[in-house]
Parts: sequence; C-alpha cells; structure tokens
Amino acid sequence: MRIALFITCFNDTMFPETGRAVVTVLERLGHTVEFPQEQTCCGQMHFNTGYRPDAVPLVARFARTFGDYDAVVTPSASCAGMVRENHPRLAEEYSPPALVRQVAELVPRVHEFTEFLTDVLGVTDVGASFPHKVAYHPTCHSLRGLRLGDRPERLLRAVKDLELVDIPSADSCCGFGGTFAVKNADTSAAMLADKNAAVLDSGAEVLCAADNSCLMHIGGGLSRQGATVRTMHLAEILAATEGAV
Repeated sequence: MRIALFITCFNDTMFPETGRAVVTVLERLGHTVEFPQEQTCCGQMHFNTGYRPDAVPLVARFARTFGDYDAVVTPSASCAGMVRENHPRLAEEYSPPALVRQVAELVPRVHEFTEFLTDVLGVTDVGASFPHKVAYHPTCHSLRGLRLGDRPERLLRAVKDLELVDIPSADSCCGFGGTFAVKNADTSAAMLADKNAAVLDSGAEVLCAADNSCLMHIGGGLSRQGATVRTMHLAEILAATEGAV
C-alpha cells in the first residue's frame, strides 16, 4: 500500500513534530510513508471565509498531488473533514467533470490518522509507552464532523502505563474555530476559559487532541494561567516509548 502523509499548513509551519510522529508510528507498524513535496493548503481557510472560487485551484492541486496513492493520512481532523466534505462540493460547483471524477475517486482514500490506524490497519496497540495522566479533548471537527467516536480513546487506552482521565463537559468547543477566534475574540476567550477550567479539573498532566489548532488555543490559555499541563498531539503520544524496556 502506497501511503502519503498530508501534513497540513498548520502542522508544517508550527508543529512539524506531529508529522514526524505519524511517520514514526506507521514505520513501527511496518509501513513506508511518502511525503509529496507538491502538497499545499487544502483550501479550508478560503472556504470557511467565503472565498470558495479561490479554493478550487487548491482542490485541483490536492487531487493531482495525492491521486496516485492508496491512502492519504493526515494528523488533522479539520483538514480531513475539509477534503472529504467540501472538496466534492467545490469540484461540482466550479470545475469540469474530469476534476469532479478525480475528487470523487480520491476522497474515500483520505483518512484522519486515528481512523487510518483503527479502521484501515485494524490496530489499537501501536507499541507506545507513556507513563502520564492524559486527557483527550474531542475537537469539533473530529467529534461532529468526522464522527471519530471512541477511536482516539481506544488507541490511548492501549498505550502502556498511560492513565486516561475524563474532562468535564469534554464535548464543549474550546472556542478556537480558526478565524472565529479573531472575529469573535470575546466569545472565544470565554469559551476557552471554560475549557481550560475543565482541563485543570481533570487532573491531567497532558492534554491531547486530533487537531493542533485547538491544542494551540488551549495551550496558550493554560500557559497564560501559569498551568503546568502540557499539550501534545495524539500522534506524539502514540509515537512515544517513555519508560519502555
């Protein structure tokens, strides 16, 4: 199986260690991962702010870049959702039939990382070890968009020595929402305060999620409060081998 890593703009620019973690886990499971250099933005920012026609060239580029792979894996529920839900819409609205067909053929092969592990590879124990108290934040795109369900928690429960703790009102939004946090700063800050209070109440040492954008938002708030809770992408925990013998 030819597997491509779709790193996403956010991870490539700010959290490259997450992409490395994805590769570490998949290589540990015996797979080779390719990184197509031609990849760029999926167009989510353009689409979400109303610039739909401007996102179409990015849809075409994505289809051209990843079209030959058996699986495209991304450590971002947000971007996986954009590709699967909105690339077909944009192609049908603005593109010739050839691109519509390309997108329709590619979309089923695009997987968020935890989906790929559990549903495609049929794996929950990836050989990780992480002796810490961890809480999982189900981001809006992973929970309501992709409907990941308990896939992330199943993977975390299989990590050696990890203690998974619950966050009160875990399904509440953290208030990030991309440009929402800029355009509606006061509302976003209030939502963040509630989320951070819940994280602290959980007693977790580490907070993880399937989207670094939300972790950046939450982590920034925790840092400003002087909290010691760390934020890590779930892939980084699955790549860890702390305390392993």
